[in-house]
Amino acid sequence: MRLNAKIAERQKTTVAIKTEYIKLDSLLKFSGIAESGSFAKMLIGDGKVKVNGEKCFARGKKIRNSDIVSYKNIDLTVINEN
Repeated sequence: MRLNAKIAERQKTTVAIKTEYIKLDSLLKFSGIAESGSFAKMLIGDGKVKVNGEKCFARGKKIRNSDIVSYKNIDLTVINEN
């Protein structure tokens, strides 16, 4: 049996911040991945979000310059514009 399943390519996006860090739940809202804080909380609590390749369950995790936050096929790379 031959499978012709197409593997979705990862969407890589850069998110610029002007502060030292942004909290994980705020980043998910700011980037448009989560439409609300409660949805961001659910995604994080369900283990669907990774920070630098590891599942993260902390909503208040400080995301800093060059950290990569992943959800499904989206990779957000944070850069600090200070």
